[in-house]
Amino acid sequence: MPRYARKKSEKQIYHIMLRGNNREKIFNDEEDKSKIIDTLEDKKKEESYYLYAYCVMDNHIHLIIKEGREQIACIVKRLAASYSYYFNKKYKRIGHVFQERYRSEAIEDERYLLSCIRYIHQNPLKPGISTIEGYKWSSYKDYMREDSKIIDAGDILGIISSSKERALTEFARFNHEYTDETFLDIGEEKEINESNVADYINRYLSQKGVGIDDLRSTINKPLREELIRLLIVKSNLSLRGIAATLGLNREIVRKAAMSKDLSL
Repeated sequence: MPRYARKKSEKQIYHIMLRGNNREKIFNDEEDKSKIIDTLEDKKKEESYYLYAYCVMDNHIHLIIKEGREQIACIVKRLAASYSYYFNKKYKRIGHVFQERYRSEAIEDERYLLSCIRYIHQNPLKPGISTIEGYKWSSYKDYMREDSKIIDAGDILGIISSSKERALTEFARFNHEYTDETFLDIGEEKEINESNVADYINRYLSQKGVGIDDLRSTINKPLREELIRLLIVKSNLSLRGIAATLGLNREIVRKAAMSKDLSL
């Protein structure tokens, strides 16, 4: 599959997911999980980035990073190289530790940023591994502590309220709130992804003899809903991602997703 240009964030904020090569476990014990967190803190001391969230699972890690002096590709490369050296030395192995092509998602608005942080903190909750507050390897505990240096909590809490006490209370409530929103995940690879979604849409529209702007017309509602459902079934794109890709209102996409079953 050819490489594609990653979407740049105007806010310089990214949701990053690094996973083990061949989906193997790369954080086997507490020492490994502590090491990657220490690596995050160590690299951050050089002021190359701001860290808004993290969650270390056995075979992948979620991060929300804002660029500082360095661009995101360089930041991720340095983090991966440092941990890979440690991991290969400890386990007396050679070769790739992380899947070569990390996954990334540009974050542009505050509501989506907060929702993405919540999603990351709920990672251990959904498979029944731990409670949010009981999990040692996520940034949730860092937000609840006064002396944490790894997370730039002030930037996030300031979005919620100018009162730190009120912001922390609301942050905790929000992070425990149930949501079925979808973000970058370790789920199965699907037919359509960021690299080929534009080509897929263009082929579909060409076959139907319409342009992408025509999807907004009520006349083309059946065609529009069919395309949305195809993208839901055949891709890992979130409803938000589908709406942005098609230039449609998110509510239109949500209603299309609910209108019929998705057994296409």
